[in-house]
Amino acid sequence: MMESVPPPPSDKRRLKKMFSWTDDGTGGSDTNVTTIDDGGTMWNRQQQAVSVRYAFKQYGSKSKPNQVLSNLNMTVAKGTIYGLLGASGCGKTTLLSCIVGRRRLNSGEIWVPGGKPGTKGSGVPGARVGYMPQEIALYGEFSIKETMMYFGWIFGMQTSEIMERLQFLLNFLDLPSQNRLVKNLSGGQQRRVSFAVALMHDPELLILDEPTVGVDPLLRQSIWNHLVHITKAGQKTVIITTHYIEEARQAHTIGLMRSGRLLAEESPQVLLSMYQCQNLEDVFLKLSRKQGANGAVATTEQMNISNNISLSALAFGNKKDNPVYVSQESGVVGLNFHQSKEILISDSNGSTLGINVSPSHPPSAAIDCDDCGRCSNCFNITSRGKIRALLQKNFLRMWRNVGVMLFIFALPVMQVVLFCLAIGRDPTGLKLAIVNQEIVGEDCPFNEGCKFSNLSCRYLDHLNNNIDQKYYPDPESAINAVKQGDAWGVLYFTDNFTDALVARITLGRDADDETLDQSEIRVWLDMSNQQIGIMLNRDLQLAYKDFAQDLLKTCGNNPKLGDVPIQFKEPIYGSNDPSFTDFVAPGVILTIVFFLAVALTSSALIIERTEGLLDRSWVAGVTPTEILFSHVVTQFAVMCGQTALVLIFMILVFDVTCNGDIFWVIVLTLLQGLCGMCFGFVISAICELERNAIQLALGSFYPTLLLSGVIWPIEGMPEFLRYISLGLPLTMATTSLRSMLSRGWEIYESDVYLGFVSTIFWILGFLIITLTVLKFKRG
Repeated sequence: MMESVPPPPSDKRRLKKMFSWTDDGTGGSDTNVTTIDDGGTMWNRQQQAVSVRYAFKQYGSKSKPNQVLSNLNMTVAKGTIYGLLGASGCGKTTLLSCIVGRRRLNSGEIWVPGGKPGTKGSGVPGARVGYMPQEIALYGEFSIKETMMYFGWIFGMQTSEIMERLQFLLNFLDLPSQNRLVKNLSGGQQRRVSFAVALMHDPELLILDEPTVGVDPLLRQSIWNHLVHITKAGQKTVIITTHYIEEARQAHTIGLMRSGRLLAEESPQVLLSMYQCQNLEDVFLKLSRKQGANGAVATTEQMNISNNISLSALAFGNKKDNPVYVSQESGVVGLNFHQSKEILISDSNGSTLGINVSPSHPPSAAIDCDDCGRCSNCFNITSRGKIRALLQKNFLRMWRNVGVMLFIFALPVMQVVLFCLAIGRDPTGLKLAIVNQEIVGEDCPFNEGCKFSNLSCRYLDHLNNNIDQKYYPDPESAINAVKQGDAWGVLYFTDNFTDALVARITLGRDADDETLDQSEIRVWLDMSNQQIGIMLNRDLQLAYKDFAQDLLKTCGNNPKLGDVPIQFKEPIYGSNDPSFTDFVAPGVILTIVFFLAVALTSSALIIERTEGLLDRSWVAGVTPTEILFSHVVTQFAVMCGQTALVLIFMILVFDVTCNGDIFWVIVLTLLQGLCGMCFGFVISAICELERNAIQLALGSFYPTLLLSGVIWPIEGMPEFLRYISLGLPLTMATTSLRSMLSRGWEIYESDVYLGFVSTIFWILGFLIITLTVLKFKRG
């Protein structure tokens, strides 16, 4: 055979321009287009199921690219079985991913039934293609029946159709009971279920990536017989990859692939005859050696060899070896296939032939939707069926995972209970070292009434019961006890404390320094724990106030004389005995709901992606928006239950202050949960591995908790941190919820409604980021 020389650049541009198509009003591209193979063989896209031209695909950076596909041309005729053979890593799976629209070529073009993959009305990804990836790509928590129902609904099938098709596939593939869970099946049975999913909706293009691995030889032959049967009528096309090279003899055409190129593309018999080999493995070995010796693919024996659609098929006689170019008819820039056009084709000898291209759908002819695929009416899949399938999938996966259910409903309750029991209560059993030189030993008696004896003991009697008093003989031993961690502080009373205190009260401004010194209670505290130190300080001062007022009242004096000359009236908001729990509770409520939602969603898409489930759903025609919407609905339903549990235990069981409208409290809590859910989707979309998602989620927890004013007022932060704090999702929402719970403010207050506005903006921002990343990765 002669060398196939690609057209010169000018002819390539003319070819691309000549066979560009214009919008015919249907929103799709016309597939019934006669065009030219740039390698010298004319082909008709109306006769092709898949066509790949000048395909280049690489991964990695521009400086260090990993070339996976290199100038690959591939033609799959309708109604045939195309066996794509090659070693692991040669680019087979990448090529199939590009054909089904999961990946995009760096350059080159692909046509499938209905146009280019991913274009409107193409049906690929969608119901026109059945795809079986290398991975099992099934939901282990589903039974066989539920698996078929899920994908059947995705493809727009009615339940009755799915059940009928299921019975056929169970018998044909020798599958076990339809109620068996996929995770309980053997590896071979799981692959058969995966194959059944690809066959479920009887697609016109079936793409199978190693479907017979681990399958019984008899069943393998049965599968091949079925593939031959469905392609006989010419309406179904199969592209199959396999490790069993010899079984590919049953294919109509074989493409031998190595290092991102097709070494040959012909029928098995022609290849065996051409290279005078007994089996296909020897053919592949010869071609591989030839490619390695030449270092590049330059001849037709090393490039695509296609006799399926040749010039002879279109009455060109024996001129198939001559390069064929397209000349542009004067005035013809694009082709509108609703009008007849004549295409002039010139061979290298200068002779021309005119081909009249008729309209795709003449006005008088009925449109056959099985052959069209250009308009959106073909294979119309209702969103209701998709959403139904996606929602059922999400709920079933959660319901059948006991660990997830415990995490969803038990964890928030446990967190609330632990918080209310462990945070905000006054410490008990605090040891205080007492040095009282007015008494001997640990017996500290005093007289009730207006009696001035052992006033130190009377004071100690007013101390909080949470304080455990332990007596020491001298200040030095008591201070050593604090240093050794045996006590939190020291109280020291002089031997003349009572007399000096009475003199101090009696003399007032005339009391001398010695009297004042002797009447003081000297305190040394361990302030290493600020909360305990502050509470002891507070309790000691309150005890003295109570002691002084009680003594004055007993002696008939005005008890107000024992108080400091600052009168604290009833607080405008809150109480005179504030609870740390009430301050922290609003932030804790939102934090629990927010980060539980993050934890639930941050790995949702990653698990499906790593198991191949996400890709399979995308190939079936599910859009990123539909996937995201189904997760939002599922998680929102779960979040409503979590929110109810958190608020019931916080407000009703543990009596956290709630002075505001409970309706707006619930709405803000739900919005924060939705915000956390959307943040989890961002993490899930960005991260490729589950451990990276966990690291990112945990890494965001502490900065958000510390900077959002949950456990400490943002007014106590440096000014630059305050601006950062206001830019976090929890900050303004926490202020808003605290204003409603503690102050009882209504929605029209700025501190309240700004929390709602901020949360809604964060939700929209996270959703936009997630959709953008998903669409980018999908392409």
